[in-house]
This record gives sequence, C-alpha cells and structure tokens, in this order.
Amino acid sequence: MVGLISPAARDALENWLKHLSALDGVAENTLEAYRHDVLGFIAFMTQHFGEDTGLAPLKRIKPTDMRAWMAHERARGVAARSLARELSAVKSFYRWFAERDGFEPTAVLATRSPKFQKKLPRPLAQDAAKAMIETVELQSTTDWIAARDVAVVTLLYGCGLRISEALSLNAKDAPLPDVLRIKGKGGKERVVPVLDAAKRAVDRYVRALPYQLDPGEALFRGARGGVLSPRLIAKAMENARMQLGLPATATPHAMRHSFATHLLEAGGDLRAIQELLGHASLSTTQAYTAVDTARLMEVYASAHPRGRG
Repeated sequence: MVGLISPAARDALENWLKHLSALDGVAENTLEAYRHDVLGFIAFMTQHFGEDTGLAPLKRIKPTDMRAWMAHERARGVAARSLARELSAVKSFYRWFAERDGFEPTAVLATRSPKFQKKLPRPLAQDAAKAMIETVELQSTTDWIAARDVAVVTLLYGCGLRISEALSLNAKDAPLPDVLRIKGKGGKERVVPVLDAAKRAVDRYVRALPYQLDPGEALFRGARGGVLSPRLIAKAMENARMQLGLPATATPHAMRHSFATHLLEAGGDLRAIQELLGHASLSTTQAYTAVDTARLMEVYASAHPRGRG
C-alpha cells in the first residue's frame, strides 16, 4: 500500500504520526491503526484521481471524492463501525494537515460518519463474575497455570484493569502492594487500590510458578516461560463461560465492566470510578456501567449541587 502513494504524502502521514506520538502520547497500537486507515485513504485517492497523489490533489478533495471513497469501502465489505473509525482517522489527519499547509479541509471534515448501533458493554451479574473466577481455575490441569488464570481474572474484576494492564505487571510488582500505579491508554497513570483477594491470588500463582521471577521481567508467564498472551486468558474464559452457560459477551473486558457496574450499584461515586478506570470522559464510564436510569439519576442527584438543594 505504501508504494501506491507519493513520497510527499507518505512523509506528511509519518510526520502527523510523530506529532501524535510526541505531543499527544498516543499509544503505539493506535498509531498503527491510524497509519493503516489513512494509508488506505490516500491509496484510494491515488487511483481515484488517476495520478501520483502528491500533496496538491489531497488538498482539493471534494465531497464527491469522499462519497466515492466511502462507497468503495462499503463495497469491499467494511462495516459501518469500521468505516466510522477510518473516517475519524482521516479527519484527524486532515485537521493537522490543513493547519500545517494552510488550506480549507471542509470537504473532508464535513463528511458524515455512517450510522451504526453502538454496542453497550454487558457486565456480568455479581454471582456470575464470582462463578467465572472459580470456573476459570478448572480449565487447566496444571496447577500453576490454573492459579495464573485465576490471578489475572481476579485483577480484571477486583481492580478494574484492562487485560493489557494486568499482563504488563512486572515481577517486581509481586507481592502486590496496597495500591498499584497503572499506566493506561495514552500513557496516563492512575492509582488503583488492590483488594486482598487479588493479593492472595497473585501470591498463590507466584508460589506455584515453576520459573524464576527476575525484577523487570513479566509477572505472568506462558506455559514455556515466555510472556503470557492475552489470547490464553480469553480462551480460558471462553471455556468457562460455556460451562456456566454465560453469553459470548463474558470476555476479559467484561470483567472490567462488571467492576465498574458493581461499584456503582454499591453506592460508589461515578467520578471516583472514572478515575479508577482511567477514563478521560465521564460519559465513557457511564457506558461501562449497566445500572438502570433511576439508579444513575439517584447518584447524579446526590452528587450534583442542584440535586442536593
């Protein structure tokens, strides 16, 4: 795909990505997704215009060109949700590109995103979350691997960690302290309290682990001693949910959703939960919590100055 675009366009794309990385702290996997999406857009425009797409053609894109690109993406099977993500990346690139080169990007920025139904995360009920942790342990006949899977899933549910955050813990983090400093999306750091259940689960895993744990190395290991793949935890949970009769939405990320929902149901403050999860926006935290509207309004009313008055 890179060979289809001009050196000038490729340089502009790479400079934008460097800008995002240096100034905005965008995660590497997000940068790769942006690179892929914008490369695809520029490659399409190269063929669409029938010329070597340097920077000049990219500055005079019309609404009809945008519609042609979106129609092409849908024709090759890109779902509405994925196309909306691609368009968002293209718009982000064009905001930077237009400001840098001084042209009007209205045709790109005014393009409407395709409509799609947002899938709200589905947390597990409290008894189902507990059953998941207990049943995950039964998915391996190797004691230390069973203990490992329980430790990871307990961290997801007990501390609200993303699977990537749990697997990024180092050997020096064990035994777990009362609070963990977690570096989340965009390099943002947050402080997360650690429940005794999580401490015990990790201690049990470390005692059973047949490999040497050296500081700086990954805490959670695969069967051969390498870094644990998140896919293995997902597979253990998949097997457990089939035994329990739980839906396909009972994934590692659902344990994080459950953490947030159950805290709010127990009377937790929405903004405090936002901080524990590391969300930049309160609306994101609301999407993670599956409490009914009446409960949400009750929490809002008790927290809001007008509600208290």
